[in-house]
Amino acid sequence: MITLLIGENSFEIEQALAEIKSSFSGDVEKIDSSKLQLSQLPDILMGVSLFATARVIIIRNLSENKPIWSVFGEWISKISDDIHLVLVEPKPDKRTSTFKSLKDSVVIKEFQSWSERDIVKAEKWVMGESKKHGFDIDSKNAQLLVRRVGVDQWQLFHALEKLALVDSVSADVIKNIIEPNLSENVFELFETALRGDVKALKAMLCTLEQSEDVFRLFALLSTQVFQLAAVMSADKTDNVAKDFGVHPYVVQKLESVAKRVGKIGVTKIVKIFAEADDDMKISRAEPWLLLERALLKVAALQKMTP
Repeated sequence: MITLLIGENSFEIEQALAEIKSSFSGDVEKIDSSKLQLSQLPDILMGVSLFATARVIIIRNLSENKPIWSVFGEWISKISDDIHLVLVEPKPDKRTSTFKSLKDSVVIKEFQSWSERDIVKAEKWVMGESKKHGFDIDSKNAQLLVRRVGVDQWQLFHALEKLALVDSVSADVIKNIIEPNLSENVFELFETALRGDVKALKAMLCTLEQSEDVFRLFALLSTQVFQLAAVMSADKTDNVAKDFGVHPYVVQKLESVAKRVGKIGVTKIVKIFAEADDDMKISRAEPWLLLERALLKVAALQKMTP
């Protein structure tokens, strides 16, 4: 039997591997594909151990071993019935003859990484996973946790491990012990600029400059601007959260901003970031300076109060 686990969601792949291991009473064998030689295939795939009648063998990234992968399709039918071979391929080339051969004759399980479009899925997963950690988290706090951490399952899992150590989970507890990811910091940064709070804005930029990549930060801010423009241009029949993969909480916040700023104001903000993007591409000035200048222009434009 062959099981092929594909996709870049390493968390779910590890969960699938753990399930396979737990259902097998013997020792699971792990083969280093980078050191595997063609001459070893008969012993690995056809041989039976002297101490066990059944074997589970895990091989990661076999497709990176080109000499083996190019002929591996010929070995599929030769694998012993007593062997459960598990292949882990995050990004297999589906055009190869070997993959096509595997596709027609093995069990394939695909695990795609979550994106912003999977926010609701992530929130439901957090609520279910919290029970495995010995506590319950309601939908409102699950939304807060996902908004604060993002949709990466490893980070959500580790956040749940931290929350399992406290007596009771609340919004204040989540804010106190779970560090916000960059996306959450970016939202707060953009919101601060929209309020016109120059002092807080400069303080946040000073902190972010110590640990973040300016180009990644600018890209995320540009996404926020795009989302604001999308919210501004949407009509009552549009579903921005679903269409653009934006968290409903963010949509709600941006809707409030769009009403205050108005279409003309949003257009000006888009223009400010478009100009900053052009300046960065031609290195008109130091990137952090260009980013700060863009945000200060937004702050001056709004003149909002908290």
